[in-house]
Amino acid sequence: MQRWALRGFVGIFLLTLIILLRQFYYANTELVPKNGGTYIEGSVGQFQPINPWFILTNNVNRDIVSLVFSGLLKYDPATKQIVPDLASLIKSKDGKVYTLTLKQNVQWQDATLAFPHPVTADDVLFTFQTIQNPAFPNALLRQNFRGVSIEKINSQTVRFTLEEPYTYFTSNLTLGLLPKNSFAGVPVSKLDQALDFGFKPIGAGPYAFKSLIQTELSTEVTLERIQRAIDTQIFIKRVVFRIFPDYATLLSDIRNLDGVRLVPRNDHGEPIIPRKFTSIDYSLPQYVALFFNLEHPMLQDGKLRLGLQLGTNKQEIVDAIGEKTIVDTPLLELDASDWRYSFDANLAQGALFTSNWNLPEKVRLQRLLELKDMNATGDLHADPIVYLETGAALTLTGSFANIPQGSLVNGIRVTPLPAAASGSWIVALPTASGGTGSIHLGQNFIRLVDPKGKALDTLSLWRTADVAEFRKQNEEQNLLNLFTRSRAGTVPEKERISSQNLYLENGLLRRRQSTDPVGIRVNDRGERLSLHLLTSSTPPVYRKIAEQIQKEWATLGVHVGIDVPDTRAAFEKKLIARDYDILLFGQSLLDNLDSYPYWHSDGIQKLDGNSTNLRLDAYNFSQYSSFKADTLLKTIRQTSDEKERLAALNDLRTILKEDVPAIFLYSPLYTFAHHQDVHGIQIGRPSLHSDRFLTLPHWYVLEDRQFVTGKSWLSFLPWLFTRQ
Repeated sequence: MQRWALRGFVGIFLLTLIILLRQFYYANTELVPKNGGTYIEGSVGQFQPINPWFILTNNVNRDIVSLVFSGLLKYDPATKQIVPDLASLIKSKDGKVYTLTLKQNVQWQDATLAFPHPVTADDVLFTFQTIQNPAFPNALLRQNFRGVSIEKINSQTVRFTLEEPYTYFTSNLTLGLLPKNSFAGVPVSKLDQALDFGFKPIGAGPYAFKSLIQTELSTEVTLERIQRAIDTQIFIKRVVFRIFPDYATLLSDIRNLDGVRLVPRNDHGEPIIPRKFTSIDYSLPQYVALFFNLEHPMLQDGKLRLGLQLGTNKQEIVDAIGEKTIVDTPLLELDASDWRYSFDANLAQGALFTSNWNLPEKVRLQRLLELKDMNATGDLHADPIVYLETGAALTLTGSFANIPQGSLVNGIRVTPLPAAASGSWIVALPTASGGTGSIHLGQNFIRLVDPKGKALDTLSLWRTADVAEFRKQNEEQNLLNLFTRSRAGTVPEKERISSQNLYLENGLLRRRQSTDPVGIRVNDRGERLSLHLLTSSTPPVYRKIAEQIQKEWATLGVHVGIDVPDTRAAFEKKLIARDYDILLFGQSLLDNLDSYPYWHSDGIQKLDGNSTNLRLDAYNFSQYSSFKADTLLKTIRQTSDEKERLAALNDLRTILKEDVPAIFLYSPLYTFAHHQDVHGIQIGRPSLHSDRFLTLPHWYVLEDRQFVTGKSWLSFLPWLFTRQ
């Protein structure tokens, strides 16, 4: 019996000890990242050969390139600055010379102990001088190094010399370096076809390319961490990119994913986030705008552009598409809250009116008022609307006190009235077609001239032989009289009408009804205010925005025809040729926030009728030209004085606000999602979607426990006797 009691006591003691040890362990340890594990990310897109030179339009490949390749410098999402990567930088005081020295022990990913393959100055020269070659098949990238001299100082050092200062040149040096010997024998013009390298790339980044597998659902690219002398600790051993044809297919495999690159949104603008996934919203230095084609005469009218801006309800637009960040300037680094644009339909109507684009009701009303004023003076008097069937005559009378004997009305001599009406005259104007002085159906201008042909008076008169038309014409005249009395304040306020209470139907004014649409504005030449709006089919939200603009501007009397080409190639053809009045599109400022390519006159497309002269890099979509803006943009690019740069930015903001070359709408919001088992994810302030991987050293998928500072298993007894 005692033996069993002893065994029970020992068992209780051991159980208690285990519980206490467990409590001590969890109380004195913390979870820390552990090396290893695999991160699998799903994205929607199309895989293409991997090469830093050719990733401009492929964001999926850009993600892979950001891990496989490294540049001389890199963007830091935490500080929004360009910092050293593979090299250190010394910049000259005049901002023209950039000297970069490679760090020690930087190797290409195919290096082994037996066969080292260091990154050298020759690789740097190859990467950038190849871009400068006229045969290089990426003209847009070549523009970044136009006028730049590149020379080798020694095996580790390269010098870039610019023709003039360019503050943002360091951004160009974030391009991933390529190994010279991997392209031996490949003509420069065929580099984009170097598939051997594209499907088995070799870079100097933190992850090496391991495999490319085509599965039933996706294309799978696997990268594996390599040890680099320049790296701080990176925890995740393997990164797998799974590229799906669409989001529905991606969701079907969501259980096998740790992250989703870009989460789509539902009709309410809410991200469609899988369960057990955490979402992170972020924005890029981008904006979506309505660009006015200022080469079209109609849109050279600044008051018209201002009216369209004031009549654009940006809040309704962002609400309709689930966006949040309204922008009013392309200079995204500035705080524009002090002059935030506000929607004002009344001010918009006023601006459009002063631009000489009038609603048809106003045009008709103005014409009637002019005719009324003309009929109110002189010796000819008659109702402005007459009902006369063919064969009848219109009799006009007047006094010889104001006109000489022998005067004529429409070519018919006036005759004196009988003696009883001495001093008066009479004339009968026929309605027979083709007869002298005949009054035809419709608008007539009856002219009174003296015997020598000098004009004395003109009378406006509308003749009809239709009873229904006569009634409508009389209704219009009654409304005209009510309008003039309303304007003079001679009728009770509740009975007064304005031009907004009128509607033009079949050429005549009537009272406006709630179901009547707003007519299209016209100018003095009778041209309608009809605009051709071009936008891209991707992203699909652009079509929704275009339809919202069409709806909003219709209330201003502006007709908008929407053009959404079916293919990207068809859209780009129209974009490059500036085949639009309004362009709905987005622009990205990247990490340097440089607005020069988009608003300097250098970016204008020169339309000389020769399609071969059209430039792909003509990014000034508004065809905007301003000497003041050009000067400021150049100053912003070249100055190293931060105060001077900020002053120039603020001056440029004011000029763009006054000139209204575009209506800036919003900055897109993006959503990245990751499984709850992936920790340490930070995004910061990325300039590209792929910049999230610049924070990858903070990510981890495996965890371990370790004692906090000053604690170990030896601390158990002190802990045991001091616990409450």
